[in-house]
Amino acid sequence: MTSPRRARLDRLRLLALGVGLLPLMALPLLGAVWLWQNGAALWWLGALLGCSALGFGLHWWLERRARALLRLDPSGPEPHWPPSEEAAWAKVEDLARDLNPADWPLGDSARLLQLGRRTVEAVAHHYHPKARAPLLELSVPHLLRIIELAARDVGREVREQIPFSDRVSVGDLLQVNRWRQSAQGFYQLWRAGRMALNPIDGLLREAADQLRRRAFSAAQQDVQRWLLQECVRRTGRYAIEVYSGRLRFADDDPSAGATPASATALAADPATPGEPLRILLLGQAKAGKSSLVNALSGELRAPVDVLPATPALYPYRLQRNGLTAALLIDSPGLDAWSQADLLHAASEADLILWVCAAHRADRAVDRAGLDALRADFAAHPARRRPPLLTVLTQIDRLRPIAEWEPPYDLRDPDRPKARNIAEALAAVAEDLDVPAQDIVPVCLAEGRRYNVDDALWAAILDRQESADRVRRLRCLDQARRAEQRALRWKQLRGAGRVLAQLPKRLR
Repeated sequence: MTSPRRARLDRLRLLALGVGLLPLMALPLLGAVWLWQNGAALWWLGALLGCSALGFGLHWWLERRARALLRLDPSGPEPHWPPSEEAAWAKVEDLARDLNPADWPLGDSARLLQLGRRTVEAVAHHYHPKARAPLLELSVPHLLRIIELAARDVGREVREQIPFSDRVSVGDLLQVNRWRQSAQGFYQLWRAGRMALNPIDGLLREAADQLRRRAFSAAQQDVQRWLLQECVRRTGRYAIEVYSGRLRFADDDPSAGATPASATALAADPATPGEPLRILLLGQAKAGKSSLVNALSGELRAPVDVLPATPALYPYRLQRNGLTAALLIDSPGLDAWSQADLLHAASEADLILWVCAAHRADRAVDRAGLDALRADFAAHPARRRPPLLTVLTQIDRLRPIAEWEPPYDLRDPDRPKARNIAEALAAVAEDLDVPAQDIVPVCLAEGRRYNVDDALWAAILDRQESADRVRRLRCLDQARRAEQRALRWKQLRGAGRVLAQLPKRLR
């Protein structure tokens, strides 16, 4: 307990300090009186407000610039995911968005593990809504794989987005923390001395320190929030991969090798890297599918005859500027094969070109085939639907047949041929229930080719990114099935060796 004499002595020392600083403390009051007597008080007040506004504006700009330099971009879902994973990702994103860094300190490993468990449970409940403990539907190897991949991704993001993070060790952080605690007392004494020696300068520096601390605190909160959100997003992403059955244990690119569906077509050209883009041509017999193969290839490759020339699926190598390695797969007419064959061929396609003749009105077969495809993809949301482009062929055979003077303006047709082409396009859009912007009218006749190298190629290249996502998912599913078969075989061989050695161990 402090003695009365020591308390009286302290008050006297404070009184002595105050008397010594009285002239300095009187300066602001005397200055205000002088400004008022000389009529400059309002000018001073205006200057004060203007400088304050300018200072706060500069501080706001500096804070925004500091945050922008961090480039803490959030990660998103895998672009090749099918629609079935969108709802699961929405739950992960909601959990990440509502995070408060104060509730999940980065130094508390138990809390971070709890956050990871909450993320996996949210995904597990989406895929197993009726299970009592959906988290238990996860195997131990898959759980370890999630932790491994999430930690790897977050570590890479920290290295790439936070400056000098690769040069700071954990020991450095602990040492800095110990130094900060030791220096805190000396800093408080220095602040008190600065205020005593020069009150005006001390007040200004205190205000500046507060602004810097607030800016640093805001930036620190942003980094902590981003780290927590990335932990949730990365963990949720791989949990979705696990519960949807797509997570692989291998790290190689699943599209680096050809799938069985493309291996035969690529056997003659082993130099082609990876799995090509599979472009499937569908439509009725004599709609112009084989002629479209020749037009897109720029040479005579598919036979064109009065009778249907393609007895089964037949792939052709397609090489054009701007297009990745691709296979153009010709098919027989829709009436020449079963619906099961149609659905199977579409499931192995990354882009579908539906060929329809403009001068033919019997489109019921085309509509039935398209409806079957739509129903099949709707029944399998775990698959990604390939983009579909309708190619309206034989537009030169529309009336008046004798007129053929392209190009034709279909937005504002001013000639009978252009009006008939526009009407045919609108009729096909209605009959097949496809968007008009996904229909490209072309002429494939020798000497009359029109709209192939410009409009049709532009439409194909515009859909290449979506087709690549379908290809990625298709290759991933194929690689996962092959990995599971190899793993089962390895497990069976291991079990066989254990059983073979069991009699010796029992002796």
